[in-house]
Amino acid sequence: MLKRLHHVAVICSDYARSRQFYVEVLGLAVMAENFRAERDSWKLDLLLPDGGQVELFSFPGPPPRPSYPEACGLRHLSFAVDDVAACKAELERRGVAMQEIRVDEYTGRRFVFFADPDGLPLELYEA
Repeated sequence: MLKRLHHVAVICSDYARSRQFYVEVLGLAVMAENFRAERDSWKLDLLLPDGGQVELFSFPGPPPRPSYPEACGLRHLSFAVDDVAACKAELERRGVAMQEIRVDEYTGRRFVFFADPDGLPLELYEA
């Protein structure tokens, strides 16, 4: 029935700052960018190399995330990478604060957490 993840939607507090982070820092490609005047809201469609998408939304006065990262609901977004250490070093070079690399006790794969401008937990996972 389900084939793959199509997209993940993220609501940000500062559209320009989050757009810069997802496009320039993380390198996601812009598919479409629209301002929806009736909602005073931006919608930015971003593309990953495998066809997966991230939708970035802005809304006036969104409430903050309840806690980090164990709030009920979405825990984090994880992006597959070939080399966690190399990606971590590149993001640190771009000014992103990164946690230490850990190893998944079940798969033996390396992963590392960091956050977007609104504190949404993001993960790089070695595929």
